[in-house]
Amino acid sequence: MNNTILLPPEKILAASSIYETLRRTMPKTRTDLKNYLKVFLGLDIGDTKICPEHNAPMDYLWHSYRSDFDERSTNGDCVVWAGRGGGKTLIAAVATLLDCIFKPNCKVRILAGSELQASRMYDYLLGFLRGGPACGQGLAKGGFENFLAEPERKNKCTFLNGSDVEVLTQSAASVRGSHIHKLRCDEVELFDRQIFEMAKFVTKSSNGIVGAMETLSTMHQPFGIMHELVSKAASGETPVFKWCVWEVIERCRPERSCSRCPLSSDCQGRARKANGYLKIDDCLAQMHRSSRSAFESEMLCIRPSLENVVFAEFDPQIHIAPVDYNPALPLYRAIDFGFVNPFVCLWIQVDGSGVVRVIDEYVKSRQTIDVHADEIKNKAPYREDNVIATFCDPAGVGVNDVTGTSPVSQLRSMGIKLRYKRSSILEGIELIRRALYSGDGQNNLIISPRCGRLIEAMQCYHYPPAGSIELPLKDGIYDHPIDALRYFFVNYSSSAIAKNRRY
Repeated sequence: MNNTILLPPEKILAASSIYETLRRTMPKTRTDLKNYLKVFLGLDIGDTKICPEHNAPMDYLWHSYRSDFDERSTNGDCVVWAGRGGGKTLIAAVATLLDCIFKPNCKVRILAGSELQASRMYDYLLGFLRGGPACGQGLAKGGFENFLAEPERKNKCTFLNGSDVEVLTQSAASVRGSHIHKLRCDEVELFDRQIFEMAKFVTKSSNGIVGAMETLSTMHQPFGIMHELVSKAASGETPVFKWCVWEVIERCRPERSCSRCPLSSDCQGRARKANGYLKIDDCLAQMHRSSRSAFESEMLCIRPSLENVVFAEFDPQIHIAPVDYNPALPLYRAIDFGFVNPFVCLWIQVDGSGVVRVIDEYVKSRQTIDVHADEIKNKAPYREDNVIATFCDPAGVGVNDVTGTSPVSQLRSMGIKLRYKRSSILEGIELIRRALYSGDGQNNLIISPRCGRLIEAMQCYHYPPAGSIELPLKDGIYDHPIDALRYFFVNYSSSAIAKNRRY
């Protein structure tokens, strides 16, 4: 028996008209937006944060959408840090569609770490326009083709309301030639640094639309672009939206046993509260085929991968602790010279157990030696008379062709007791590693939280990603604090008295 109810043509036409009217009605609230996406795109964007310190994916989409309708908003920038398979590219494509249909004359550009990655976001957008299945899980919905001013092209769509979206290539000409409202940088970790620096200047606000640069990526490396963005955002006004596998994984069914699940130590029941799309079995397969470090980086967003990091043994929980100046202990300094690159001075003490305590730092660029000398000699509470020795870079004995002096001779003339010992970079690195974690499992290095630049260098000092990996990369950022620390260990650990030459 056929129970199909046939509606009169006029009712079908009326229903279709209402449906189309609702499609063109701009969502006013977060709930409206979430329902809009369910009805017209077949998408249920995660709106629950599972980890206390994380965000829901919907938090990012709502920020991106409402920035142009909130009178208090002056900056739409944001950073999105999400794991592999976390849906960040899909959600950014949703944000792009919303920009183009509800914000007339909005100019959006997609820039990605590779042409393939850029095409993924654009392909998602084309799927929405054509009305294909959303994210492989929803029913095919009516498309948005009638919002277009002309048929979509390979890398550009133009809308009837004057908005458009275009895929940019990773080239100076492509990036420099753009002045637009919204720039979405996908997998920014893979960007060429010069291109990324150029991209920072292409957005501008106009016609009531706030200029915004959105950067999205998994954090692969502690010395990459994404790490720098998250670190800077933490001390500024740019919001960071972070979610991991638990915010996007499907809800765990009661028949699954936690005690027998390989994910249990990481999950701790989180998946019982989840409501995402990522299959648990897929997550298990990825866990089994990857290293622990990679899984923590790519899926759990706990920390970047330690691959290529020089001091993988460095653990902030162990090696960072409040240590203050103790007048009863000997006081040393270690210096790495620089002008454009930073001049670095570390204050170090060694306790009765042989633990090296880095208690303070001085890092400054583009100052003359006499300025540095005055600052380090008068830095409280480290009286110059209490400094047993200052260990420095042997290259500091080199005489400048213009001044006819050397950094070493200048500092000595100002009463700073300098010593040095020639050594290889690898020798100093091995001594630092031994202090971090000795053969008998002891930690003999503690760094004060006030030494922020040294701590950052300990986490980010790395080998080149390709080619010879024998020597760490001299990037002009992280190598200088490490060099100063090397000079201390090489001189202090030497069985012979460090040379103190006269000039």
